[in-house]
Amino acid sequence: MIGSTNPATGETFARFDEQNSAEIDGVLARAAAAQREWRHVPVERRVELLRAIAKELRAERDRLAAIVTAEMGKPIGEAMAEVEKCALNCDFYADAAPAMVADMRVPGMADTLIAHEPLGVVLAIMPWNYPIWQVLRFLAPALAAGNGAILKHAANVPQCALAIERIVAAAGAPAGLFGNLLVDSGAVRGVIEDDRIAAVTLTGSTQVGMIVAAQAGAALKKQVLELGGSDPFVVLADADIERAAAMAVAARFTNAGQSCVNAKRFIVEDAVADRFVEAFAAAIAARLKLGDPADPATTLGPLARANLRAAIDDQVQRSIASGARLVTGGSAPDGPGFFYRPTILDRVAPGMAAFDEETFGPAAAIVRAADADQAIELANRTAFGLGASVWTGDTQRGAVLARRIDAGAVFVNAMVASDPRAPFGGIKHSGYGRELGELGLKEFTNAKTIRIAA
Repeated sequence: MIGSTNPATGETFARFDEQNSAEIDGVLARAAAAQREWRHVPVERRVELLRAIAKELRAERDRLAAIVTAEMGKPIGEAMAEVEKCALNCDFYADAAPAMVADMRVPGMADTLIAHEPLGVVLAIMPWNYPIWQVLRFLAPALAAGNGAILKHAANVPQCALAIERIVAAAGAPAGLFGNLLVDSGAVRGVIEDDRIAAVTLTGSTQVGMIVAAQAGAALKKQVLELGGSDPFVVLADADIERAAAMAVAARFTNAGQSCVNAKRFIVEDAVADRFVEAFAAAIAARLKLGDPADPATTLGPLARANLRAAIDDQVQRSIASGARLVTGGSAPDGPGFFYRPTILDRVAPGMAAFDEETFGPAAAIVRAADADQAIELANRTAFGLGASVWTGDTQRGAVLARRIDAGAVFVNAMVASDPRAPFGGIKHSGYGRELGELGLKEFTNAKTIRIAA
């Protein structure tokens, strides 16, 4: 049984039966049959489906956002923005995909070209934290490239999965081209191994990524993995401290801190650290309102599940026990739901939970560095490598330092965010492969060399 639980109340308000093996087989069979036809549809026609999906997303924005808020607790304003971002992603690929998949001539080989052809049906194993965006950022380029798709969504957002399936169908997608599996994680291995699945994409934890990579690798299936992160937010002494502190609130506490690319370790030069901590705490007090995520005035909602709240509190308490200083927060309020107060821990250091582990919740770790070189060394002292930001008054210096940080993306004087136009992904334990941009579209294509001799 798969259920929807409202994180603001802790009440389960919907339940769904898991699909049996015959139903799973039917989803796979329909997707494979539909994709065999879809791959031969000209890309100019394929992208018309993306335009129609974008139209449906905008028409259903309020309804979709309400489902997101009810199932995983995202503040309603953030949920509406998530739906609009999905529509923009479809718009982008509708415009850009024809050029991306066009045949390429090989320099110096007039008789040779490279054709980008679809791989087949791609299994998408998606998380709950951005339950519409994570799916559409994969789905739009996959469909544009000629692939089919099957979604195995997180177990706590089944209504989001069903809503996406409804949107795609309403947009006029061929029957079965996008399939939805309401199954437990135990059924995933059999789906990965099925010959009708050509590739796998996963967004999730590093631990789950290792399992899926092993299963897909054993079946020789292509994978794209977007996994955990412990993103550094490096503040140098010459930065605009008030601006950096204000942006730090959004960088850490958007989606209640439940994002792989939320800033997590705030590495600040010691000369300005006291000033930054004071400005950061003041910005939190002024800008964050903890409360009912369905209320438009709320800017910080609950965590998605009770165990997630327990995990972030455990990391906070272990860090304090190891010597970190609690500046603000550090506890759950009384009452129903899975809420946790926005938290700042100062004087965090390597060896503490808030430094070494991915903190998936509303807790920020302040790490003090003697100078810029130590700040970069601390930024790289992690198993993860997803995103990072550098804050400085010298943008040329920032660009140089950005190249020294181990990450899939580094932003100078801006918070890390994904954009449909640019590739997104990580290195080290944050995964491999890329989503978004041209690289993201081509991940699930076969770059076929075709040579035509005279």
